[in-house]
Amino acid sequence: MTSTLEKFIHSLDLRALPRVLQIQSGIYSQGSVYETLGNECSLSTEDVIKVIGFKINKLIASICENNEVSQFSAKVELPLNFPGLYKVVADKTPYVCIEEIARKVSIGPTRFGHPCFYSAEDIKLANFTIKHGEQITLNSVEEVHGTMAVNCVVVRNNQSHSFTLPLSQEGEFYECEDNQIYTLKEIAEWKIPKSRNRIVKLSNTLHKWDSSSPLPENFDGCLSLMPVYEVQAVMKFQKDIVHILSDLDVEVKDVTDCYDTSSFLQPLSLEDIFERTSKEFPMVAEIVEGPSGSKKPYNLLSTGKEIVIYKKYQAARILASEMRSDSSKRHYLIPMSYKGKFKRRPREFPTAYDLEIARSEKEHLHVVATKAFTSPHKELFSVSVGDQFLVQHHQTSEVLYEGRKRLIDVLACEQILSDSYKKVLLPMYMEGGFVEVIHDKKQYHLSEICKEFHLPFNVKVSVRDLSIEKDVLAAAPGLQFEEEITDSYLLISSASSPVESWEIPVYRLNMLVHLLSKDVQTVVPPVTRTTVEEVSEEEYYTLRRYENLTLHPPPRPPKKPT
Repeated sequence: MTSTLEKFIHSLDLRALPRVLQIQSGIYSQGSVYETLGNECSLSTEDVIKVIGFKINKLIASICENNEVSQFSAKVELPLNFPGLYKVVADKTPYVCIEEIARKVSIGPTRFGHPCFYSAEDIKLANFTIKHGEQITLNSVEEVHGTMAVNCVVVRNNQSHSFTLPLSQEGEFYECEDNQIYTLKEIAEWKIPKSRNRIVKLSNTLHKWDSSSPLPENFDGCLSLMPVYEVQAVMKFQKDIVHILSDLDVEVKDVTDCYDTSSFLQPLSLEDIFERTSKEFPMVAEIVEGPSGSKKPYNLLSTGKEIVIYKKYQAARILASEMRSDSSKRHYLIPMSYKGKFKRRPREFPTAYDLEIARSEKEHLHVVATKAFTSPHKELFSVSVGDQFLVQHHQTSEVLYEGRKRLIDVLACEQILSDSYKKVLLPMYMEGGFVEVIHDKKQYHLSEICKEFHLPFNVKVSVRDLSIEKDVLAAAPGLQFEEEITDSYLLISSASSPVESWEIPVYRLNMLVHLLSKDVQTVVPPVTRTTVEEVSEEEYYTLRRYENLTLHPPPRPPKKPT
């Protein structure tokens, strides 16, 4: 059956890839040469291509009012790297069965791929009933006892209940409200259902507006996003990946079932490689499409180069940001193998509660008040600017409030006087301001800081890592270690000259490879070079947001008695 390329892509399930298409007619029927994104190819009538993937290339946005697109609303083109953080507006159009959800919505192993829906009616299973309106999290699609089904979870009374729903399950399913914020690229990759537009609300612009922005100044409303897809395809007996936009006027026919696909290359993404079993490593691969970037190791990963992929694993990183007062601060992921040394820098604490979190048994936390505070209770201490304290411990204390005694949380401290110390109590709800006084002159390795201190923690590089050609951390005026995260990596080296190996991030590096049937000369990887990875502002917000989801946040500071 013949259809336009756009209709074919909109109806295609990602799980059905790859697909072999025959060109039927269109603007390339004369055998013309078409060049896009640096790839040149000739598409003639009856030419055959293998579609190996497709992704959203750009978005056509219309301004919404009351979640409706006006017929007079102008359409603007937004690139995927358009700055800002957005909230997804739940789609009010229901899905009629689980199969429709699995076909149109991205469900996958990463943290983005767990959409949430609710049913308009109760669903009775063999030993479980899903109540109407109850949030159902969809985690993965797999075959269960010969039937394709979705693995699901509902949470009741803080307990998770797992079950499966067959794709044939009919009903009236609606998207749940999503309180997370996303970059436009994340929304394009994970949050736009096939054959549907997506309405989003701007949550944070990240950058100041300028005249080149396609959106009005001070815009904070909703946008309806319509995707334009970029189709990734392979020509017969060729290695290059061809990129074709889905809105081009080309008619195609799916001939997968009657075509031998062995004449086509099978490119794999880093995510595809990471999903392979550990027993399949090490492996030799040729880079079909390399990443952009001039810094090592990305400048070594050029198209056509052969690499050895030794293993896959999870590795810890410290997420750090430059300490700057302006908005141009840079963000880094620092590996535990970093060999430089750090000296401590003073931390700032906005409340007494932050002092309690930061204190340690190893040393007394010494701070200076930068903001005055007048206590409403005579039993507690009033703070003046310049007062110095040694933080002791948390406790409760009785205060007189409206003629009645009440217990409140307080922080026991010693005020440092000219020749003595005075025991004082500060209310935990106190909103003041404190700066740390550093007495420690020791130089620390990264692992020592993680072991001995609570994050966030302020430092400056005192001895740079001499194993790194250019240590970008050494030039920073100061760094704040914000949190420790865990991420997925592949260990690689050059196949022709394996003198050193590199860790490359699986989910932040766009790269395609083709596996070669070659033996690995040395199974043991060469020495691993330390790489400090600089991350963009959008990647930084993503790392912080989703890492924090896995942690239990500290309790909120106690409120002032009312």
